[in-house]
Amino acid sequence: MKASAKKFGFWLAAAVTAACSFTATLVWAQSAANQDPVAEYRAMFGDDNPAELWLTRGKDLWTAPRGPKHVALANTCDLGMGVGVIAGAYAHLPRYFVDSGRVQDLESRLLTCMVVQQGFKQADLVANRFGDGDRKSDLEALAAYLVDASRGVPISLPLDHPQEKRAYALGEAIFYYRAGTHDFSCATCHSQPDKRIRLQRLPDLATPEGAREAYTTWPAYRVSQGEVRTMEWRLGDCFRQQRLPEMTYGSDAAIALTMFLAKNAEGGELAAPGLKR
Repeated sequence: MKASAKKFGFWLAAAVTAACSFTATLVWAQSAANQDPVAEYRAMFGDDNPAELWLTRGKDLWTAPRGPKHVALANTCDLGMGVGVIAGAYAHLPRYFVDSGRVQDLESRLLTCMVVQQGFKQADLVANRFGDGDRKSDLEALAAYLVDASRGVPISLPLDHPQEKRAYALGEAIFYYRAGTHDFSCATCHSQPDKRIRLQRLPDLATPEGAREAYTTWPAYRVSQGEVRTMEWRLGDCFRQQRLPEMTYGSDAAIALTMFLAKNAEGGELAAPGLKR
């Protein structure tokens, strides 16, 4: 009788332990499902964003006379809203520019202004398009400053010009084009809901909600690299991960893909520069 009681007590304890373990596992799973690790990571920074340092330098680069022609971009560069007007300008890019005869995004437009108005050599600017440690990029600082001037402004791209329509169509084709050693496309990772890679959730960029979530927060400061990164850097890095040929900075392909994403994000309020892992 005593042996049976001991055996019953052993199995009862085991059952209670298993039940507690199951309950704890269920609670943990529910908690994990409700948590967004990346959101918690950003919350740790609060209102602090190191991109502020790039904004300060970008403002100096925009307003100071520079280059062989010793002129300021603030007095000569038209981002589509008039010479020197930066408030809200990024919300309407990419767009067609008569003086260049092409659709341009922010970065390619800056190249045009710095080469034509200030007299810099494009090859030198492109060689330093992305910063690395002590070697900072003027283009990244300018982009951060100019994008910040459109914070809170809704994206609006009417696509009135035929070349703007063609750019969007080309961007859409590139988004769905499968190639490379892995037969990937942008859509492989970014055209389905609720996908993740490591901790990072992958927004569905073919939908307005997903496109707004992603596009409105770039350019962004990347903590893992200690640099502000622009939209062209982001797209180029996606190409790298797809094992595609390197994206040419300021190319029609880069601008078209930006146009596709920006148009899909239309109506979303800009919140860049953002903060990324």
